[in-house]
Amino acid sequence: MLIVKIGGAEGIGYEPLVEDIVALAHAGRRMVLVHGGSAETSELQERLGSSPQMVVAPSGHESRFTDDEALDAFIMACAGRVNTDLVARLRRGGADAVGLSGLDGGLCSGPVKDAIKVERDGRRFLMRGNRSGRVERVRPEVLSALMGAGFLPVVGPPVLSDSGYPMNTDADRMAAAIALSLGAEDLVLLTNVPGILRDPDGDPTLIRRVDGREDFARARGSARGRMAAKLLAAEEALRGGVRRAIIADARAAKPVTDALAGLGTVLSDESGELEGLR
Repeated sequence: MLIVKIGGAEGIGYEPLVEDIVALAHAGRRMVLVHGGSAETSELQERLGSSPQMVVAPSGHESRFTDDEALDAFIMACAGRVNTDLVARLRRGGADAVGLSGLDGGLCSGPVKDAIKVERDGRRFLMRGNRSGRVERVRPEVLSALMGAGFLPVVGPPVLSDSGYPMNTDADRMAAAIALSLGAEDLVLLTNVPGILRDPDGDPTLIRRVDGREDFARARGSARGRMAAKLLAAEEALRGGVRRAIIADARAAKPVTDALAGLGTVLSDESGELEGLR
């Protein structure tokens, strides 16, 4: 079982990914494709006359502040444009893809976090009116039924809040939650860089291997912005029993195949040091 998450950052083209996934599907690999839609959401917000608000938590994690207006754009971009585009491309390539959002069948759900802590210009404060939250429950039977019938699920946000309304969520952590629910062996997080770099602003050397508590501590010092969220998603997956997480380049000729061959940052917990760690 393989979970592949394709990022929504600028500069990522879908053609190599689609060709690679179609080939893997025809070879009999069971998988779920999870997607985000950050760049498309920002573009749509600007076309609708609003400005995207990206905020940074005191932990250093960057996210989109999702008020009601931003949520509308997010739903249109992710569940509309990105999901249907990926499904159409996969079907043209010969894969029997089915598009879902986290709402369908109550696939992914959790509590909404109305107020979030934000750090800006050295000050910390709360921003209220947020319409995003974390996936805490997944119904794997929805995906298992589709895969059992020979379909390739393509899943993206939004997800279902505990109060029954759509909400935004981090797609990397959503992919980790899906991987755990299905007992996946591998989680591949594809982005627009080769993996975790030692210093994105200075030393572009790729960190090829992360295993154990000390390695993860060093990786946290290097992972910034959206990469910090990917590292957190990888840690959550490994703590829950996923064998391996790989953060790799979506721009490669065969991005999934290359990632599974170890091209990228390969994260594992062979030492068992992360088990139970929060």
